[in-house]
Formats: sequence, structure tokens, C-alpha cells
Amino acid sequence: MKKDMCVPCDDGILNIRTGAIIMKDGKILMVGNDRNDYLYSVGGRIKFGETAEEAIVREVFEETGVKMEVDRLGFVHENYFYGDAPSNFGKLIYEISFFFYMKVPDDLSPVSESFTEDNSREFLRWISLDDETKIYPEFFRSELRHPEKTVKHFVNDERKNKE
Repeated sequence: MKKDMCVPCDDGILNIRTGAIIMKDGKILMVGNDRNDYLYSVGGRIKFGETAEEAIVREVFEETGVKMEVDRLGFVHENYFYGDAPSNFGKLIYEISFFFYMKVPDDLSPVSESFTEDNSREFLRWISLDDETKIYPEFFRSELRHPEKTVKHFVNDERKNKE
């Protein structure tokens, strides 16, 4: 099995990740788990040897049970943050994410049978962009109200909050 693109780097970690933008009826499909108080995009780490597009098709299928095609790349996100999972708790993580708009079937009925690395059961949740639940990436809330055909680049850096 190919390894996730998650590489130790000095005292931190480099992640290369892909995420799905799955929208239907003005809502976006997000993932949560029992360990965290926030939702995050469907997706995960790219495995060595995969392209970002191959990875998101695989991740969407693993997390929803539905085989979807990529529509287009929407966002590239560079993010420095501190880990909250048992394997990376408190470590600085530099994550590069590619977010793809997916071609969503009319009869979409996603089913989650996935787990986090510490075996917390994940669940899927449709949310409106007006929902006040904390979501990551945060820019989804504003950017997905009026999607554009261009690729946008975002940078977030939690290190600035610690200074």
C-alpha cells in the first residue's frame, strides 16, 4: 500500500492533502467526528504516486460510498496549524491542500463508514453556508456563496496567533 504524503520535517509535519467540494441544494457536505467540535471537508492525504485528482476520487468514495468525478480545481490552500490528533498533537503542520469541485449525482445518498486515525467514527453532515458550526477550511463559508471558475489561493498561518 502506498504511503500518505505526510512527512516529518524538523519538529513538524508536511501534509499534502486533497478535499472535495460537494454541493447540493445550497448545502455543502462536510465531515465530523466525535473527538472534535468542528466539521471539515471530505478528503484526505494524497498517497505517494497518486495525483491530487486521483486522490480525491478515492477519498470521496472511501468517505461517502459514492464514485464521483472531478469537475474542476477550485482552491489551493497553504495552512500552518497545530495538530489536534493523538499522533500530531501540538506539532506544527504545514499542509498544502487542493480542493476540487465534484460532479454531484442527482440521486446522491452518501453513507459514512470511515474512521479517524484514533478510531473515532466519522459522520457526514449537510450544512448551509449560514450554519454557524465551525468548519475548515473557513473560506468555504464566503467563497462557496458565489463560486467562480478561477482557481483561488489561500494562506492561513496559526503561528501568527501564538506570537
